[in-house]
Amino acid sequence: MSATTTPERQQAPASESTGPERVSAFGGLTRVMLLGFVRDRGALFFVLLMPLMFLLLFGTLFKSAGAPHVKVAEVGQVRVLDAVQGEGREQLEKVLTITRVTDEGDALEKLRKGDLDGVVSEGPDGTVNLRYSATDQVKAGSVQSIVNSVVQGANQQASGRPPAFTLVTAQVEDLSLKPIQYLTPGLLGWAIATGAVYGASFTLVSWRKKRVLRRLRLAPVSPGVVVGARVAVSGVVALAQTAIFLAVATTPFFGLRLSGSWWLVVPLVLCATIAFMSIGLVTGAAAKSEEAANGINQMIILPMSFLGGAFFPLDGAPGWLQTVSKVFPLHYLVTSAQSVLSRGGGVMDVLPAMGGLLAFAAVMSAIAWRFFNWDDA
Repeated sequence: MSATTTPERQQAPASESTGPERVSAFGGLTRVMLLGFVRDRGALFFVLLMPLMFLLLFGTLFKSAGAPHVKVAEVGQVRVLDAVQGEGREQLEKVLTITRVTDEGDALEKLRKGDLDGVVSEGPDGTVNLRYSATDQVKAGSVQSIVNSVVQGANQQASGRPPAFTLVTAQVEDLSLKPIQYLTPGLLGWAIATGAVYGASFTLVSWRKKRVLRRLRLAPVSPGVVVGARVAVSGVVALAQTAIFLAVATTPFFGLRLSGSWWLVVPLVLCATIAFMSIGLVTGAAAKSEEAANGINQMIILPMSFLGGAFFPLDGAPGWLQTVSKVFPLHYLVTSAQSVLSRGGGVMDVLPAMGGLLAFAAVMSAIAWRFFNWDDA
C-alpha cells in the first residue's frame, strides 16, 4: 500500500495552484528578489551609481569634439552654394551633403528630428540664413563653420567691393538646449542594459547553484510566476534609474529641458528592460558560474553600448557600422529616447521601437528556454 501511495503524495503539491496562491507567490518572490538587490552593495554601485558617475562626468566635460560630415537642405536657390563648382565643389562635398528642397517647413521639421544638420536659405540683400540643430553640438559647430567659410569665400571673390553676402545663423530649438539633452538618453540606456542583463543572468546562475530553482520546480509555482517576479524587479530598478537620471539632469547645473511627450520614455524603458532581460536569461542559461556570466555579459554589453550609440553618435560612422548598430536593442532605446526627450517626438516615434524590442525579447526568451536547466546536473 505504501509503495502505491507514495507517488501520489509526491505529485500532489505541484498539481494545483489557485489564483490567490499564484499572486501570493509572485509577490513573495518579487519581494525577496528586490530585497536581495537592495542589500547587494556591489549591484547598487554598478547599476545605479556607476552609470550616474558617467552622466556627471560627460555632462560636465563633454562640450565639443571633431568635425564630422554634415547634411543640409538648400531651400530654393542659394547663390553662395550654387556658385561653388569644379574642384571647390568636390572639396565641399567631402564635408557637406546638400539636398535641394522647396518646402522650408518640412526641412525644418526634419532638422528638429535629427534627419538634417542644417537648413540654408537666401533672403533679400544677400542674406544667407542658416538654421541648425543643437542636439549634436559637434555637428552644429561644423555646419556653421562650413557655411561661414563658403560665404567668406564668395565675399573674397568680390574684392574691392562691399561684402555681397551676410550669414545669419539661428538655432532651430529653444536656446536653452544643452549637451545633456542627448547625453542623458545614451547613458540612461547603458545603465538600464547593464542592470537588466546582469540582474537576470546572475539571479538565474545563483539560484541554480544554490538549488533554489530545483525547489521552485517542486513547489506549486509556475515558471511564469518566477520570470514575472524577475521582470517586475528589473522594471522597478529601470524606472528608478530613469527617475534618478532625469532628476539629476534637470537640475539647474545641467539644465535638461524635457520636451514633447517625454513621459513616453516610461513604457519605452519597460519594453527595453524586457529585451535586455532576455539577453540576461540567455547568458544565465549558458553560464555555469557567476564569473562565466560576468565575462559573457561584458562581451555583450560593452560592444552593444559603443555600437548602439550610448556613448557617442554614429551619424558619421561608416555605413556598414551603422547597419551593425541596428542589430542591438540599445540602438532603438537610445534613438527613441532622444526623440521623445529632446526632439519633441510623439507616440509614433516610439511605437515601432517598442514593438521591435518586445519581438527581440520573445526570440531571445525562446533561445533561453531551449538551453535552460533547473540545476547543474
